[in-house]
Amino acid sequence: MNEILDFLTQVRYNNNREWFHSHKDLYDNAQKKFNAIATEILFEVGKFDKSVRHLQLKDCTYRFYRDVRFSNDKSPYKTHFGVYICPGGKKSWEAGYYLHIEPEWEDNTGGSQIANGCFMPDKDMLQLIREDIFNNEKAYRKAIKETKGFHLYKENQLKTRPKGFPESSCDDLIRMKSFLLCKNLDKAYLEDKDFIKNVVKDMRLSYNWVNMLNSAISFSGNY
Repeated sequence: MNEILDFLTQVRYNNNREWFHSHKDLYDNAQKKFNAIATEILFEVGKFDKSVRHLQLKDCTYRFYRDVRFSNDKSPYKTHFGVYICPGGKKSWEAGYYLHIEPEWEDNTGGSQIANGCFMPDKDMLQLIREDIFNNEKAYRKAIKETKGFHLYKENQLKTRPKGFPESSCDDLIRMKSFLLCKNLDKAYLEDKDFIKNVVKDMRLSYNWVNMLNSAISFSGNY
């Protein structure tokens, strides 16, 4: 893991093509090590969630090269590695299990984490998830409680409950635009000899949460 983090740190401060091409061996080594970790995690997650057993590594990992066409930041390379394991693969909107590896930066950005659930579903899926939460609040609360050590991702949530929903005890949940349970990973977690085992264990805690979200959005007609 240290080699991966060291490489990402070097990219952070040398994010240009000239440096990258002259240090391609560092990238190849870091990518190889991360892919080995991601492959094992994918296999282990498939043991408890059969909906992802058909996936290959390429379905779950991302290009290291940034798409800068519509970004003010023209840095050509990412400063993280990520693997997203969900039934439809990384390009789908389905809920799944995400591992993000990135050093913590001086400006309090970055950091590694596990994020399980659904990020910014489309309009139809969002409505279905909210309706399912409204009708099955106890089940969702139970699933959240099962993920000890995790917290709900509450960025960009609505200030008031969405139109069409009466006041209820689940207002805090249906105001969300993303439905993620997150766990920040500190240095000790990343350097633990049982890192992969621990990641899989933490992802498994969110199985019911992920499964309920996917059951809800399956009615959107997109899958």
